[in-house]
Amino acid sequence: MILVLVLSMLCGCGKANTAKVADTNGDGKLTCTLEVRCDTLLGKLDQMTPEKAALVPENGILLETVELEFNGGESVFDVFRKVLREEKIHFEYVDASAYDSVYIEGIGNIYEFDCGPQSGWMFSVNDVYPGLGCSSYTLSDGDVIVFSYTCDLGADVGAEK
Repeated sequence: MILVLVLSMLCGCGKANTAKVADTNGDGKLTCTLEVRCDTLLGKLDQMTPEKAALVPENGILLETVELEFNGGESVFDVFRKVLREEKIHFEYVDASAYDSVYIEGIGNIYEFDCGPQSGWMFSVNDVYPGLGCSSYTLSDGDVIVFSYTCDLGADVGAEK
């Protein structure tokens, strides 16, 4: 249970950010990009069950970078859910109401703990792991969102412990 809470914090459950949404390109449209990757698993496939290892794409990318428009006030989770549903990529999450957010358990049938006790999904925005939940992070124009699978509580994807 403690590890789940630690991963939840790393995945980013906490207070909502108060980022101001601005149209920096001047055309009235708010855009961001989204990518989902599990390339940290490529050198660790032998630590997974054969069934799970077979789900890891050869290049470690579950979703190539896509650019999308969003409405002011939308969260990382809003665009994540929309794009993954459109692309028919399986994902599961749970309500982490204690943190006023959601916790991503699995993407593409790859789940927390599939590569050890410190593994799971995290997200970054503009190369920063925000320390709050993806449904609590309000997007700003131009944000770059990356969901990454970590095998080491974020140390292997650049998140501070």
